Amino acid sequence: MEPERHETYERIPWEALEARRTDPGRVVIVVSVAVALGALAFSFMRNQTAAPPQPLARDPAGPPVPVPPAPPVQQPVPQTAAPPPTAITEADLYAVEPERLAAAAAAHAEWFAIEYVSADGSQASRDTLASLLPAGVPLPEVPEGVQVYVDWAGAMTVTEVAPLTYEVEVLVRSLVSSPDGAFTRQPPRRVLVEVAVSTEGAPRVTRPPTVSAGEAAAPQPMALGALPESLKAEVEAAHGPVVGGEPLPSGGWRVVVMATDPDGVRRPRTVVVGP
Repeated sequence: MEPERHETYERIPWEALEARRTDPGRVVIVVSVAVALGALAFSFMRNQTAAPPQPLARDPAGPPVPVPPAPPVQQPVPQTAAPPPTAITEADLYAVEPERLAAAAAAHAEWFAIEYVSADGSQASRDTLASLLPAGVPLPEVPEGVQVYVDWAGAMTVTEVAPLTYEVEVLVRSLVSSPDGAFTRQPPRRVLVEVAVSTEGAPRVTRPPTVSAGEAAAPQPMALGALPESLKAEVEAAHGPVVGGEPLPSGGWRVVVMATDPDGVRRPRTVVVGP
């Protein structure tokens, strides 16, 4: 038996001992990562949904064979027929409002009469009149330097002479230029325009108009009497010279006076005084 040997060190080799020790922090990190990976794998497998099993066809001579699902059946879409186009007939127009047809004819006749009488020398006016006249009818011939402007125009009567055809009497008064540049008011004229309304509701002039002088009717008589002096003085102070008056059932008076307008012209005017 060998005698025990005792080694003697001048100092203890702590470095060698420290190298052999396991780092506890490293162990904790490795264990934590392993636990986290395991939990993640378990959660993933738990959330997976299993695919529905395919039905199996039983074959007596062999093993079960999976049957593929049948394709969806396309349902036929019913075909709807387009509605036929609506045709507007003469009866449909009459069923709407006959008064509206007559009003449309009157408005179109007034427009035509204004363009027919006017002559301003512009090409635009000639083109407008050409579009209103029947096809093939020549335009008016205007002397050089003459200009005509319509002062006013209005439909007087509307008469239906045939289905959807109207005769409209339009009263027109115009101003005509003179060589010195002034304009002279012309006597009124009656322009008889025949207008046909199509089944689409569009009015059209059927032929050139008939034109005649517009003669005013005989004056309507008006019985004017004398007013009481006190009332006459009161009316003249407020309105102007008194021509005469008519007593009213209410006790008042309808009085005709010569009143001065803002343009300086004195014109006859009717005023009512009293209760």
